[in-house]
Amino acid sequence: MTTPQNDDHRPVDPGDGTLPLRERRARDQLRARRFARPPRGLPLRAVAPNAVTALALCSGLSGVRFAISGEWERAVTMIMIAGALDGIDGRIARMLRGESRFGAELDSLSDAISFGVAPALILYLWSLSALPRFGWAAALVLAVFCALRLARFNANIDEVEQPHKSAGFMTGVPAPAGAGLALLPLILWLWTDLPILNSPYLVAPWVVFVAMLMVSSLATFSWKSLRLRRTVRFEALAVVVLIGAALVTAPWHALSAIIIAYLVALPFSIASYARVRRLRATVAPAPAVTPAA
Repeated sequence: MTTPQNDDHRPVDPGDGTLPLRERRARDQLRARRFARPPRGLPLRAVAPNAVTALALCSGLSGVRFAISGEWERAVTMIMIAGALDGIDGRIARMLRGESRFGAELDSLSDAISFGVAPALILYLWSLSALPRFGWAAALVLAVFCALRLARFNANIDEVEQPHKSAGFMTGVPAPAGAGLALLPLILWLWTDLPILNSPYLVAPWVVFVAMLMVSSLATFSWKSLRLRRTVRFEALAVVVLIGAALVTAPWHALSAIIIAYLVALPFSIASYARVRRLRATVAPAPAVTPAA
């Protein structure tokens, strides 16, 4: 007596024909998934955003290399390039649907090095080394506080209740902006050549002040949450073109103006968030309606 077989020469249950058609199809699909070969490799959409983040990390570390050789313009340029790459890696991930937990952790690690460790070392080699004890302490504060800020961001990333984020603000100065603020004396020195800007007695307190802004609970503007009216889109495009032209023709002058403008905008962001809080407080929740007995 022979055992009945399928077309693929595997034995089957003698009572196979008695099963309902739906159950036989489900069983065949389960077998197909079991014997299917797993997909090979990673899709490009998962690699591209992480590659951009890795390039930002390389750029930040290259700034330290140029600072060691005294090439201050190239050192600052590398930090600015890292900031530009950090601003687009998240958008690339969302555009390609390549978000991942690995990418988020890599982004935080890159930010800690590119906007915390690298600017601290650049400023130490440029000015703070004249005060070995206090200068190195100020550089440590900048690097460690940047890491603390990013750790706080990662710890709160899954929190549902985030008042600043829900209102379109950020908590504290973000890491790229903090690096730009910390490097402001060096950027001003590149085109003014004023000796006072290179003084560690000025740079050290400034670096500590910027580090405090990074770990503070101040509400700061988030450019990702800004929405332009349709009537001012042309004007906004014209402003972007002017800023780009200024960065090409007079990069250090334009960069100094942008950083100072961000610093001036901090009190306005605090006042704006205070206004949002007052509006939220005045909107009382609707009273619950008690059903009649």
